[in-house]
Parts: sequence; C-alpha cells; structure tokens
Amino acid sequence: MEVIKISPRGYCYGVVDAIALARRAAADPTLPRPIYILGMIVHNRHVVEELAQEGIHTLDGEDRLSLLEKVDRGTVIFTAHGIAPQVRRRAIEKGLTWIDATCPDVTRTHELIKDRVAKGFEIIYIGKKGHPEPEGAMGEAPGHVHLIETADDLDALPLDPATTPRVAVVTQTTLSKWDTEALIRAVLERYPHAEVHNEICLATQLRQEAAVRQARDADVVIVVGDRRSNNSNRLVQVVREIAGKPAYLVDSVEQIDPTWLKGARRVAVTAGSSTPSQITRRVIEWLEAYEPDEPAAVRACD
Repeated sequence: MEVIKISPRGYCYGVVDAIALARRAAADPTLPRPIYILGMIVHNRHVVEELAQEGIHTLDGEDRLSLLEKVDRGTVIFTAHGIAPQVRRRAIEKGLTWIDATCPDVTRTHELIKDRVAKGFEIIYIGKKGHPEPEGAMGEAPGHVHLIETADDLDALPLDPATTPRVAVVTQTTLSKWDTEALIRAVLERYPHAEVHNEICLATQLRQEAAVRQARDADVVIVVGDRRSNNSNRLVQVVREIAGKPAYLVDSVEQIDPTWLKGARRVAVTAGSSTPSQITRRVIEWLEAYEPDEPAAVRACD
C-alpha cells in the first residue's frame, strides 16, 4: 500500500529534553534512590516502560500533590506538563531531591499567568479537564485561574464582565488550533476587553496543519500515539473534522485493524509529539508491506 509519511510528526523538542533529562538522572549514581516520576514523563506507555527498565518508577493516577505523598525518600522528577508551586514546595519540605522536566513552552505559560495575576487579571484558561498541564498552570494562582474546555464552561463562569475589568485568556499548549480559536472568539464576545495569549506551541500547530493538509491526499489516516496523549487525540480530531478523512489512533502496529483499510489505496501516517520514532516506523513498514487483497499474508510475516 502507498504510504504518505506526514511531516513534521513525532517528538518535539520539549519531549526530547524531558526524556533525555530522565535518562541522565537514571545514569547519575550521585542522585538519591529510588527515582520517581510524578505522572507519566510524557503521555506514552512505551516511554514509561523504557524508563522503568532504567530504574525509574512512574507514579500515576491522582493529582501531583497526592502522588508526592507516596514518596518518602529519593528523587522526584516533575513531568514535561509542568507542576504547581505547591508540589515543588512540598517536595522541599519532605527533603526530596527534585528535577524539573517541564517543557519550556509550559514554563512560559506559567510565568505569563503569574505576571498577569500580579497585575490584577483574572485568567480564563482554555484546556483539557483532568490533564496535568492545566493542573500545574492553575496552581500558579489558585482562585484566579478559571479552566474552561467548552462553550458551556464559559457560560458557567462566575466572572461578571461588568465587574471584571481585567481578563486574560491563556491556553494549554496541546489543544486543537481550530477548537481553541473558536472558543477564544466566544470568550471575546462575552469579554470584549480580554487580553488573549494563544499558547498552543509551534510544534503542536505545525503537526496539526501538516496532518490536515497532507491527509487530503489519503483515503485514511493512522495517528500513532498513546490514548492518553492529548496532542495525539487532537491529531485524530483535526483530520476527521477539518480534513474530512477517517482517522484512527493506534498505540502500536498490533492495534491496526485491516478493516480500516478496506477499499483504501493510500494511507497517511502521523504521530503525536510524545510517540517514539521506532513505534511509528514499525507502523509505516507494516502498511507499506500490506496488500489489500492479501491481509492474512502480511499479518503472518509480522
């Protein structure tokens, strides 16, 4: 089958830096053991499994502060998604060694929030509920950062436009460009005086734009990424909604369903910014060897 290798795809610099930092920590004999990561360093199980083989324990499930209470000694690594100041203070109180792997783009957003709140602004933060990035950002100014994900959330905000003269809009870095722009327009209708800071990172925007543009020449699109990866899910979303093409998220080559390819002659492949390149490469190789009329033969040689 003909495969369109969408570019750019895969790792962004923030992910590369975070993983490299974790690996350096694992190789550093001077760091106190055990070494923990509060949450997934990036949202990809393959990365987590590789780091586990190097002796790094990933704690996941609750908010970061709750996870930290499970750690009594050793070293903690804060993930690329950013961390609330309260978590860092608690790590210091517990006498833990800590390492910050926050993406520089996320750090910039945190600094922006602190600056605007100090100047009397209320922050409307457009982000994904339950995702660690908004959790960390909201922790910069509890009570002054208001998370919205939909227009309904906007309608429910307790901020009266008449009595809230200073409003700033800030966004999560890994959202859909098109959804975010639509929600920003809705915010401005209610708060026409709002100061807008679209913080979707350049890597996210470029990958989404490339996926939409190059998907138009394909019959179907495969996005390689973890189901918990927000940027990977957004790639699926924008291909379906903006490019108008069927798109499927797979964690590995084993998750490809040949029925998706029925009647297709050209498939496009992209990957989330937290997806290891070797995982995407296996998907591409499988698809290139796939013959629509002989699916069993191809699967047998995997």
